[in-house]
Amino acid sequence: MRPPAQLLTPRMQGLLQRIQRAQRTPLHALEPAQARSAYALAAEILDLPRAPLRRVHDFQLPAADGTPLAARLYCDGLAIAPAMLYLHGGGFVIGSLETHDSLCRQLALRSGGAVIALDYRLAPEHRFPTAVDDAWAALQWLQTHGDALGLDTGRLAVGGDSAGGTLAAVCALKARDQGLPLTLQLLITPGTSAHGDTASRRLFAQGVLLEAATIDWFFDHYLEHSHRADWRFAPLNHDDLEGVAPACVILAECDPLVDEGLAYADRLRAAGVPVTLELYRGLTHDFIKMGRALKEAVDAQQAAAEAMKEAWKR
Repeated sequence: MRPPAQLLTPRMQGLLQRIQRAQRTPLHALEPAQARSAYALAAEILDLPRAPLRRVHDFQLPAADGTPLAARLYCDGLAIAPAMLYLHGGGFVIGSLETHDSLCRQLALRSGGAVIALDYRLAPEHRFPTAVDDAWAALQWLQTHGDALGLDTGRLAVGGDSAGGTLAAVCALKARDQGLPLTLQLLITPGTSAHGDTASRRLFAQGVLLEAATIDWFFDHYLEHSHRADWRFAPLNHDDLEGVAPACVILAECDPLVDEGLAYADRLRAAGVPVTLELYRGLTHDFIKMGRALKEAVDAQQAAAEAMKEAWKR
């Protein structure tokens, strides 16, 4: 097999070299609060400019324990719109409404529907399964109260990237079990396995943006090692994927999480779930948020939006 660096596109190699020259302190060498600040400063540097939309509305919705959670609605239309609950990435420790604002705007603009981003609670202050519970509470709330926001609650979807992709997959399983109909689960470079014992975790452990030490740092803050087999952390561990919402799975070839994303797509297909799989060659984790620099990021955003539009036609 070719070395990891040789698998990267020239453009991706150049971006990684620029990032390395900046000599930023690795996230896993920081305290969580410091890591959140560092990520917030860098998160949208390579993103597309924030697209203007007709409706961008901040509001709050209740967690299962009554805690108010910040959320943001994005929509470029004025009519009743189908909607996607979007869950940001960041290893369950970092990330916010602001770090994924550009991406959510693009998904809303390109799909013609509404995107509702959730500021779920983060670890280590709020450990597993708080993020899962917050995401699920938000999806239930949208089904019950979304019409007041101008949403078509009969056409709901869930999506997310990285850790948010994990949460989206878990929400799709919970929705099936609880009889909450979903049109789509959008899984962008999701984590799905319990122990990270895949070939891609070993091959891409260093030098491709998301490193093994950072993944371990995230998960050590998020949950006890004994909880890693729980399907709410590792959806690959669920014994029955039949009947969940159709999936659009977007992966990057040079990502430590790519093998578990492929494995989850395979499990879904084997269970009879319709799956659209987009594998972007020569790119790393988080590439979809690099639209200023990578044409493939824009292509992936459009692919996600097309999957949303197609799902909402059904």
